[in-house]
Amino acid sequence: MAAVWRKSRWRPERSRASRKRLTASSTLQCEEPSQSAPRIFFARPVSVIVFIRSATTLLMLLATLLPGVASAHDASAWGGLFRSRDNGATWFPADAGLFIGAALALAVNPKNANHLLYGTDTRLLRSKNGGRDWVQEPGVQFDGSVYAVRFDDDGKGAIASTASRIYFSGDGSIWLDTLAPAGAAPARAIAAGSRRLYLAGERGVFTSDDRGHTWSTSDGGLPEAAVTALVVVTLPQEIVLAAIQGGIWASRDNGATWQPRDAGLPRDRVDSLALDGKLWVAAADHMFASEDYGVSWKPVGKPFPERDTSIRGIVVADEGRTIVLATHRGVLRSTDGGQAWGLVEGNLPMHLEAGPLVRDPHDAKTLYVGFSLAPYTEMWRRAQGGANLLAQLDPVSLGGGAALLALLMVLGGFGVRCLIRARA
Repeated sequence: MAAVWRKSRWRPERSRASRKRLTASSTLQCEEPSQSAPRIFFARPVSVIVFIRSATTLLMLLATLLPGVASAHDASAWGGLFRSRDNGATWFPADAGLFIGAALALAVNPKNANHLLYGTDTRLLRSKNGGRDWVQEPGVQFDGSVYAVRFDDDGKGAIASTASRIYFSGDGSIWLDTLAPAGAAPARAIAAGSRRLYLAGERGVFTSDDRGHTWSTSDGGLPEAAVTALVVVTLPQEIVLAAIQGGIWASRDNGATWQPRDAGLPRDRVDSLALDGKLWVAAADHMFASEDYGVSWKPVGKPFPERDTSIRGIVVADEGRTIVLATHRGVLRSTDGGQAWGLVEGNLPMHLEAGPLVRDPHDAKTLYVGFSLAPYTEMWRRAQGGANLLAQLDPVSLGGGAALLALLMVLGGFGVRCLIRARA
């Protein structure tokens, strides 16, 4: 027999056996050991690596099959808040990497450009340094979706709307809540006139003369339906305009009575309303403008490049030459008065829904836009159910998540069992 090295206890016979076991283990078969046949072992490093790779591949495959997770957005961005300093030509993140399911509302303090309030599907956020840092405001009170938010004209107080309540703050630190009248919340917009506040509710317009402490219905001739947009013209005469049931309605007496203002507009297709130099409306895949406070409307430019485009925000600059729109496909922009339209890419998420679009009151060229992973139609459908999104569980999604968890547990148990048997 060949010599034996006592220090290392190396034997030629055992070396050959080891090589045989290593060769057998390369077949990656998990077999029960038996008394009549030699046991086949896994090479431990190879088994662990293969198991990890297989699990990772499976998870990636499952992720691609989940709607709204891997296929709903571009891998380069996950939604959130973005800022532009050149009227929407280029955009950069303004939320310090926050993961936001849905961006619903945004307000810039009229006295401090660095002070922002950001309404999301889970909470109200505040930033006092232009979006570099965000804190939840004010803790547990806003445990749910915030659909509308606005600063007071003095920049000290603010007002916000959830699915069932209206919150107001006089100093920006202490928030009080009031139960909103039936049909008021969730609000899509909050606007201010010279003497009162106006709220775009789910069933009409509501007014407040005490900075949001109490609210009353403004129903003089106004249809009882969801108000999708709201603006107030203060000069030369205060006029309130509301987009409701696909048309435009106006009030000249602080919301006491209302009359239709849709001459020249397509019926039942008004998506959004904005005041930017003059009145602007997105309706039936086209832009319209009014220079007489809504008495008449004229089409602007050419139709949008895609049919059934949903518009959620309008900003106009350069005397109407530059038009920026927040749509269900992203940011749509024109630099020739609507003659040509194009989706803005760059740092913006692709194929995500753009939500709130606002202009910085301190800098006319600075714009903010929020992007959402969750569809807006679903957000508002759940809000109309009377509870916040956190209180509503989707049985289909819950069942799918449970099934995925069970599958991962079974696969993990099988892998661990194979490893234990291989090492036995």
